[in-house]
Amino acid sequence: MAVSGVSSTSSTSSSSSTSTAQQKATLNYDNFLQLLIAQMKNQDPTDPVDASEQMSQLASFSQVEQTIQTNSKLDTLLASSSLTQAGSYIGKYMTSADGSVKGTVASVKVYSDGIVATTTDGKSILVQAGITLADKAPTTSS
Repeated sequence: MAVSGVSSTSSTSSSSSTSTAQQKATLNYDNFLQLLIAQMKNQDPTDPVDASEQMSQLASFSQVEQTIQTNSKLDTLLASSSLTQAGSYIGKYMTSADGSVKGTVASVKVYSDGIVATTTDGKSILVQAGITLADKAPTTSS
């Protein structure tokens, strides 16, 4: 069974793209500060910009930067949680959500958008709601 809907982007590249997003946000934040200083230097002395408006703009950019940092930390936490969860599947007997693939999990791959378990006979199971997980294969009674 081919597993569809799983990208080949790993959580490692996801965290590196988050790092890139942080760098862009920092760059934008620095640009804002430069614009703020330029605005202060070039303002009309007869009609100065309201200081509370400047502080409001600065606070808005500060909140955006903090949100990006929080998202980065959450991504790291989720990736760590996925790795811990994935490791617990190895050696367990898993049945896919639709029941078409069954087997003992030999390895697990963690992607940015999900987990794929590979059974000892090479079949892939997308770990999602509805899978069945057991310590060992069920025994059949005759």
